[in-house]
Amino acid sequence: MVLDLTDAQSAFLAEVTAFAVAEVAPRAAAIDETGEFPVDVMRAAAAQGLLGMTVPKAWGGLGLDYVSYGVAIEAISRASATVGVSLVVHHSLVADLLAHAGLARQKDEWLRRLASGEALAAFALSEPDAGTDAANQQTRAERTSHGYRIFGRKVWVANADAASVAIVFACTRPGLRGQGVTAFLVPMDTPGITRTARADSLGVRGLGCMDLDFDIEVTDEQVLGSVDQGFRLAMWALQGGRVGVAAQALGIGEAAIAEAIAFAKVRQTFGQPIANYEAVQWMLADVATELEAARMLMWKAADAKDRQERSRVESSMAKLAASEAAHRATDKAMQIMASAGYRRGSTIERLFRDVRATAIYQGTSEAQRMIIAQGILAAH
Repeated sequence: MVLDLTDAQSAFLAEVTAFAVAEVAPRAAAIDETGEFPVDVMRAAAAQGLLGMTVPKAWGGLGLDYVSYGVAIEAISRASATVGVSLVVHHSLVADLLAHAGLARQKDEWLRRLASGEALAAFALSEPDAGTDAANQQTRAERTSHGYRIFGRKVWVANADAASVAIVFACTRPGLRGQGVTAFLVPMDTPGITRTARADSLGVRGLGCMDLDFDIEVTDEQVLGSVDQGFRLAMWALQGGRVGVAAQALGIGEAAIAEAIAFAKVRQTFGQPIANYEAVQWMLADVATELEAARMLMWKAADAKDRQERSRVESSMAKLAASEAAHRATDKAMQIMASAGYRRGSTIERLFRDVRATAIYQGTSEAQRMIIAQGILAAH
C-alpha cells in the first residue's frame, strides 16, 4: 500500500499550487468583499486547462484521474473557497456527467467548450422544497409535439450568473419521485429563463448563485441520458461533487492552520511566542491530525470514483469528515488568533464564514450520515 501521490500527480499539484498562489490568492479578498463572480480568475484557470481537468483528452480535456483533481481543488480552495467550488460544480456536476451520459453530438456541442473554458456550466437541481429531498422535484417537463415544455423554479444555482449551459432536472412522471425525473441540457440563453440574484450569503461569496425561473421549450435532443433516469444521473454526479467539496473543505482548513501558525510564531505573551504554549500546540496538533485523516478519506473516495460505478459511501465519508474537520480547524485558528482573527476583513474571518457551507451544499452532514449508515447496514 502506497499512501502518497505519484510523480505525475505531485508535478500537477505543484503547477496548480503555483497558479493558485499567483492568480487566485491575490483576488480572494476582493471576491469575498464584492460578491462578484470572478470571471477573470476563471479565464486564467481555463488558460491553464483547469476547466477540463477530468474531461477525457478525446474531448479536449486533460484526462486526469480523480486524485489529481482532488488535490488540485484543495490547492485552489486554500487560496479561494469560491473559485474552488465553482470548479467543482463545473467539473463534477456537469462536465463529468456529460462525459458519462451524453451522446456524441452533445459532447461535441458542449464538452469541448466546457473543457476549453469557452463555456461555464451550472447544475440546476435544488428547489425551494427539494434540497436534501432532491427527489421531490416540482419543476415539470410536459410532453409537446416537438419535445418538452419545462416550467418551474430552481434555487441556489451556482455559476448561473456566468454559465452558458445548465443541466436542469425536471419531473416527467408526477408521483414517482426519483423514478420520474429527467435531466436536460439547457443553454442559458434559451428564451423563457429568468435569472434572479440570490440574497447575500454568509460565505463563499461571488459564486454566481442565482434563482432560475423556467418556462421554456426544449427538444428531445436535449435529454441527457434516458427519460425518467435523471435522478440516478444526479446521484452519480454528486459522488464526484462530494469528493470536490471534501477537497474544498481541506483547502479551507489548511489555510486556517497556516494563518494560525504564522500568528502563533510572532504573537508574544509573557515574554514568549504563544506557539510555545501547550494549549496552542495541542489545538494545532488536533486539527492537523483530523485534516490529515480526512485527506486520506478524500484520496480514497477519489480513487473509488475512478474505479467504481458506485462510490456513494466513500464520497459521503470524505465530505462528512473533511467538512467537519475543516470547521474545527477554522474555529481553533480563530481561537488562537483571538481578536486579530475575529475582526471583520481578516483572512481567518473569511475562512470561518466560507467553511460553514461545506457541511450544507451537495448534501448536508446529516444526509451524508444517512447515506453512510444505509451503506454499512446493507453490507453487513
